Amino acid sequence: MKVKQLFNRRNLLSAAVSAGLMLGASAANAEGKLSIYHWFEYIPQELLDKFSAEYDVEVTMDTFDSNESMLASLKAGKMGSYDVSVPGDYMVEIMRNDGMLDSFESSELSNFANIEDQWLDVGFDPGRKHSIPYQWGSTSFSVNRDVFDGDIRTTSLLFDPPEELAGKINMLDSQGEVMALASIHLGIPQCSTDRGELESLFELLKAAKPKWASFNSDGAKDVLVSGDAAVGMIWNGFGAKARAEGANIEYSYPAEGYVVWMDNVVLLKDAPNRDNALKFMNFLLEPENIAAVTNFAQYTAGVKGVSDLLDAELKASPEANPPADAPAGTFVQVCDEATQVFYDKIWTALKK
Repeated sequence: MKVKQLFNRRNLLSAAVSAGLMLGASAANAEGKLSIYHWFEYIPQELLDKFSAEYDVEVTMDTFDSNESMLASLKAGKMGSYDVSVPGDYMVEIMRNDGMLDSFESSELSNFANIEDQWLDVGFDPGRKHSIPYQWGSTSFSVNRDVFDGDIRTTSLLFDPPEELAGKINMLDSQGEVMALASIHLGIPQCSTDRGELESLFELLKAAKPKWASFNSDGAKDVLVSGDAAVGMIWNGFGAKARAEGANIEYSYPAEGYVVWMDNVVLLKDAPNRDNALKFMNFLLEPENIAAVTNFAQYTAGVKGVSDLLDAELKASPEANPPADAPAGTFVQVCDEATQVFYDKIWTALKK
């Protein structure tokens, strides 16, 4: 997949809603319900209102702040409570392998043909039997230019920062993305089975942790805007929002590489409202509707016919347009069980 090429010809966005939000003016008389498990600040309320009114469906939504926390919650007893969720690419594969997803036929979605060709047959969900594309973007970091005026196009700012940045770094509370970016920094394969490489990864992160101020995903934008963090690992659309709120920050596309991702709407196993879940998924495959997400969230949709519906300033966003010499992005990989156990050990040690 030519990720770099895709980034250079699209712009990106990302969106918001509070946990437990209930929508639908005529909820008491609604014909049905829909329960969504969704990332925070990632979808405009107006779009949920529109779906609720159009289909006379009562919509409720809870939010999560990482793929891993979403998975843990579902495994802890929330399966059967939600109809759809919005995991990232690698998490779709994990959930599919664990039997947590229901399947559907393309004929059940009248807008299935609107999926862009490059997102139609993906490794994490071949043939799109369990999911539809939602938004995609990159994970890197933004730097406060009032604090640091040097070269920011290196992952060393996260893992071996200069003195003026040490203790002023926020990392995403996301195991998959932190571990992937650290592997990129070291130039080793993700999910390496080489014991020496795994130990090098562990040593890198142990040495870096004292130079980090926090692990924070839902506040990743706010700590940059407030100045509490001078460097913040962040998703590109969230970084664009922080810049729009007045932070004098610049988003980095490091020479070593960065993470790319595709979030997807999945049909959950034992969904209590399967028909309404499919209506919602089909609704999001309408260019006008998914463009509303993109304009709000500042990532990129995986649906045809969206480009002409996007805000002009978003198309010129530096977070959406990597430099010409930027390397291609790298997706988070799903590790074998033994390597994942070691990854979990590293992550547990970091979070202590």
